[in-house]
Amino acid sequence: MTRAAIYARYSSENQRDASIEDQVRQCRARIDQEGWQKAEIYSDHAISGATTLRPGYQKMLEDARAGRFEILVAEALDRLSRDQENIAGLFKQLSFAGVRLITLSEGEIGELHVGLKGTMNALYLKDLAHKTRRGLEGRIRQGKSGGGRCFGYDIVHSVDRASEPVHGERRINQIEAVVVRRIFEEFAKGHSPRAIAGTLNKEAFSGPASKTWGASTIYGNWRRGTGILNNELYIGRLVWNRQQFVKDPHTGRRQARLNPETKWIVESVPHLRIIDDRLWDLVKERQRASRSVVLTPDKGIRSERARRPRYLLSGLLKCGACGGGFSKVSQSHYGCSTARNKGTCRNLLTVRRDALEAKVLDGLRHQLMQPEMVRTFVDEFYRELNRQASEQDARRECATRDLNARLTG
Repeated sequence: MTRAAIYARYSSENQRDASIEDQVRQCRARIDQEGWQKAEIYSDHAISGATTLRPGYQKMLEDARAGRFEILVAEALDRLSRDQENIAGLFKQLSFAGVRLITLSEGEIGELHVGLKGTMNALYLKDLAHKTRRGLEGRIRQGKSGGGRCFGYDIVHSVDRASEPVHGERRINQIEAVVVRRIFEEFAKGHSPRAIAGTLNKEAFSGPASKTWGASTIYGNWRRGTGILNNELYIGRLVWNRQQFVKDPHTGRRQARLNPETKWIVESVPHLRIIDDRLWDLVKERQRASRSVVLTPDKGIRSERARRPRYLLSGLLKCGACGGGFSKVSQSHYGCSTARNKGTCRNLLTVRRDALEAKVLDGLRHQLMQPEMVRTFVDEFYRELNRQASEQDARRECATRDLNARLTG
């Protein structure tokens, strides 16, 4: 008998596992109707179709290449992917493996479906992004929030005369405003962001999102306007569209790219001012002085100071005491970043980079290169990668649906 497998997926944590069950039930009914033999069921929960780094999807491709089924059934083509390139690649791989692709919505998939549906899905995403940005721009031009809570402010929940909710309003949080002024004043006096963060953590002042303070949270990026010291909302200026995010097709991760100032949207919101111009100017003057160490008039950015070199284990190490990042603390040693930047961890031990790299490579070479170990590693890698991707996708899709509902409502 012809063996038929099923693939099901839903993209947001705000949806339910029942969505998978509904898709599987309908696909099983089609298999029974055709008299095919039921094979494996592959599923991915709360993972966007914009990425192929999904454990169920990858397992399905592996089994297709191994000849474990002859037909793949799904509810619709967008359950497999919304990316035009990925759809074409999937169709090519399944065709090479001799597997027919059938969806309940489109029927048996051929080259025409791949071209048309892939284009339609891509246009849908582009149109959705355009409508989302249009709605956000409308809010910003009214001096309202484009989404999210900024430290120092509270979201105001109210209704209009028609009893409809009013979105985007905010007011100054007087307790957090005191912390904001203190950060500006201490930095203007010469204290470092690391020292300020350590003091705030010792005194149990919660940072943004009720997290601990870090040096980067305070100093941020002056070009992108991130960080407490660069937030112009504190002087009553709302700046939007300073940067855009573009998804890297290789990694699936978003990268921030600065927009020219001509595309920025700036609105005056004097009722949200927390910092006076004198204190703001003092902070900007000190920041410019600090940047002069990195910037030179003749050569621009000094590369040896502007970008830290990446090593074999950069970004992969975690502190065994607090779970924070373990990064370079000197030219040759790694140490706990949390202990040094936030002061909330007592692990001040360091380890030489060359010794650590040698130990890790030795363990990989002699202990983890058995086939079963490699499979376990790959499974864990995809699981963690998909968990992080699904969290980001879920937050974005929830915000998009919420905004669309308000625009169409």
